[in-house]
Amino acid sequence: MKVSIITIVLNNKSFIESCIQSVRNQTYHEIEHIIIDGGSTDGTQKQIEPYQNDLAYYKSEVDNGPYEALNKGISQATGNIIGILHSDDLFYDTTTVEKMVDVFKKTNADLVYANGQYVDKENTNKVKRIYSAKPFHKIYLHFGWVPLHTTIYVKKEVFEKYGMYKTKYSIAGDYGITLGWFTNDQIKKVFFNEWVVKMRMGGKSTTASLQKVKSTEDLQIIKLYKLWGVFTLGCKITRKIPQYLMPRLIKYK
Repeated sequence: MKVSIITIVLNNKSFIESCIQSVRNQTYHEIEHIIIDGGSTDGTQKQIEPYQNDLAYYKSEVDNGPYEALNKGISQATGNIIGILHSDDLFYDTTTVEKMVDVFKKTNADLVYANGQYVDKENTNKVKRIYSAKPFHKIYLHFGWVPLHTTIYVKKEVFEKYGMYKTKYSIAGDYGITLGWFTNDQIKKVFFNEWVVKMRMGGKSTTASLQKVKSTEDLQIIKLYKLWGVFTLGCKITRKIPQYLMPRLIKYK
């Protein structure tokens, strides 16, 4: 099974190379890496250029936001399975993709999701927030639960059958598509109880100044899927509290 890893980037010259190296270091070899750059002006392209011949697809042009960029990448993907690794992020270890593919093969899943960590920007061994998941029950969605989006790997046919990211959202499109998948009984979902990604703190959705925009879009999506409105949104927000507290109580690696 071929895996397409989509990376979108805008002005992230500091970390894009470590993201590329994380893909290159995977033990699973049927991987194509697709990078969509949104027209960076900080020299990000120069960090990508030495690896350009090894990429399955690379495009740098101004776009209309992260979800249009993701859709561009998915449109170019030729893999059976699609995963996302943002430019700030790293795979948890070198066997991550190999393990995820193994779950697909053993379970015939349409979608596999797992656990993720948020880590310090400079010291990626320092865990700042944990985002663990659990086996799925639909009632969880009403209480603001969804898996971390970058831990979700999906067969390409899911995108082909049910659609891609809604570009009308500026910051919550991943929540929207995730709810679409998890409210759809036709999509077979399997939980893989391991860490698969390290996400550096400070990404767009974790910036405090943008939380109001995110909450507004989240509430629109919650109402679209007929969840419990402001109650669901409140649960979604407060779920973050133990995620920040747990690394202070337990040492993760």
